[in-house]
This record gives sequence, C-alpha cells and structure tokens, in this order.
Amino acid sequence: MFSITVRDHIMIAHSFQGDVFGPAQRLHGATFVVDATFRRTELDDDNIVVDMGLASTELRSVIGDLNYRNLDDHEEFKGTNTSTEFLAALIADRLAGRIHAGALGENARGIAQIAVTLHESHIAWASYERAV
Repeated sequence: MFSITVRDHIMIAHSFQGDVFGPAQRLHGATFVVDATFRRTELDDDNIVVDMGLASTELRSVIGDLNYRNLDDHEEFKGTNTSTEFLAALIADRLAGRIHAGALGENARGIAQIAVTLHESHIAWASYERAV
C-alpha cells in the first residue's frame, strides 16, 4: 500500500458533558496538529498517490470552519462531545466526500483509504481510518 500524508493544524475551544471528562467539562482550548494520510494499492498514471498540493488545500478546506471556533457554539455539534476521536472521524469523512466530489482530481478516485490523526500533544493523539 502506498501513502502520502499532509499536515495542518486547528485551534478550537470546547467542553464535554459527562463525569468521565472531569475538569474538561469546563470550557477549554486545544490545538491539534492534523495529519491526513491517503492510501492506495497502486500509484496512479503519474506515479503518485494524490497531488500533495491538492491534498493540503482540501485538508485546509475541510477544517477551516473548525479553526478558531468554540465548537460548543457550532450548530452542527449541538449536544455532541467533540472528542479528539470524533473530530478525526469528522475530518476523514469530509475528506472522503471531497474525493468523491472530484476535488482532489479524477485520479484520486483510486484512493482506497484515508487515515486522520489529531495530535493533541506530543504524548497523546487519536486516529480514525476509513475506506473511501
């Protein structure tokens, strides 16, 4: 399996509901380093997985409405614990949608899998992987 990874970051604020979250039930901030990995079994006709520039642009596009936002105020997330795992899946799903829409080029339709990792710190991160 071939892969490429592009990286960006987001800065968010949010709070959680439920005793399991302890002090994180209060409003707090997080800065996530976001890695998006695109995988395919064979390279395309240009011998690439996907154009890295397009992949970077689309990653920036799908995380743009999260950056510098209080996710508690985001209509899409009302009543949702926007955990690191949840956000990784959300970003992966959005990227898959962009592939299906052709935003990463026609050859990107050969991408078999996307993995998104959100690094919450140098010692903690969460990932989500899905088929495209």
